[in-house]
Amino acid sequence: MTLQKIGDEIWIADGPTVSFYSFPYPTRMAVVRLAGGDLWVWSPVGLSDGLAAEVESLGTVRHLVSPNKIHHLFLGEWAARWPEAEIYASPGLAKKRRDLQFVAELDDHPPAAWVNQIDQVVFRGSPFMDEVVFFHRASSTCLVCDLVQRHDPADQTGWKGWLMRLDGLVGADGSTPREWRASFIPRTRARRALKTALAWNPDKLVIAHGEWAPSNGADVLRRALSWLKPASI
Repeated sequence: MTLQKIGDEIWIADGPTVSFYSFPYPTRMAVVRLAGGDLWVWSPVGLSDGLAAEVESLGTVRHLVSPNKIHHLFLGEWAARWPEAEIYASPGLAKKRRDLQFVAELDDHPPAAWVNQIDQVVFRGSPFMDEVVFFHRASSTCLVCDLVQRHDPADQTGWKGWLMRLDGLVGADGSTPREWRASFIPRTRARRALKTALAWNPDKLVIAHGEWAPSNGADVLRRALSWLKPASI
């Protein structure tokens, strides 16, 4: 795992592949250096000594962020390495991870620590889970976790690969898992969140699983979530 700088004060790193209901899922995280030098870490991946050293070369980890309640596997590792870091829970995660000390549950309003630097909006409306989507202003980067998945076609083999394609999660046309899409009833709040995210007009779209978009981020996001938006968006 090596940090890759993709814009002004933002880096990404690919982590180990994890198993999700026996399906292999590649992982990706992002690190943002805030004004003042503190580091903000989105969806932390498995932590190695090498990755920790690279991160520490950028600054001090102060904020650990979970974008949704199933992205929490490695928060404990990072919290142990940087015990003074504040951990922010996605909606519903605090009940699931009572072993972690969260400072707040994320909503549509950025905490003071990153207000005017990173914007955020919660995609709500599904009983399965909510997801917090972020926008780093300085680099014009939108950070999306499971709402947009674009897995490498070369990795999709056998019956599992067939199911991933059927679910609409493979390649440049990847989108949201179909079963999750169906659970957004009604879609009013999620559509409102999408309108906010598209108004950011991101240049880059970083996703946790699969190919991220180094340019035309707004177009990729609009197409990937076209199942959600009405004609007016």
